[in-house]
Amino acid sequence: MLVVSQNLTNFDVNLPKDTIYRINLAWISDLDTLKKILEKHKTHKIFLDLPKNRTKPPDNKYTMSELKPILNSFSNIKYFAVSNIDSKNDLVYFLDYISNNITVVPKIESQDGVKNIKEITELLGTEKIVMLDHDDLYSSILRSNEDPNNFQNYIQRLVDFCNVNNIILLRTIGVMFGDTEKRVSEYVK
Repeated sequence: MLVVSQNLTNFDVNLPKDTIYRINLAWISDLDTLKKILEKHKTHKIFLDLPKNRTKPPDNKYTMSELKPILNSFSNIKYFAVSNIDSKNDLVYFLDYISNNITVVPKIESQDGVKNIKEITELLGTEKIVMLDHDDLYSSILRSNEDPNNFQNYIQRLVDFCNVNNIILLRTIGVMFGDTEKRVSEYVK
């Protein structure tokens, strides 16, 4: 499973045809822009990423009531990630809004998320996918004054759990940098 930012399509990069395009709602300034992007990529599977309790800019916020009509209107949305899932209680609310044809992907960004991974994944459907945000996990460890050396232990614990339980674990593999971006805070066309 290869998930890349839809912004990569703004460059002359050859991607495998089964590549899934990720749209991070934190960077989407309004829902009309989201609809245009979804329409532009209507032949590709979309991984929609909803920031929740985001502490870094940008922080565009959308309610599930606002997003539900879009989720129901665009059949190319196949995955819906929700950030900062620390327990099953953080995920339950979102499940009521998302139809069965969309796979819910909890984003694990804290020690609690790792510790509670079993209860979190028990709420998922047949396709079980979890996303790890390494940077936010490390920041969470530092904020709680926990020994930073535990970072690798948390990652290994999550990897082991996912391997044993046949759960896909999405992890960051590199980052793209470029000198062509001219906008200050909008990384979406």
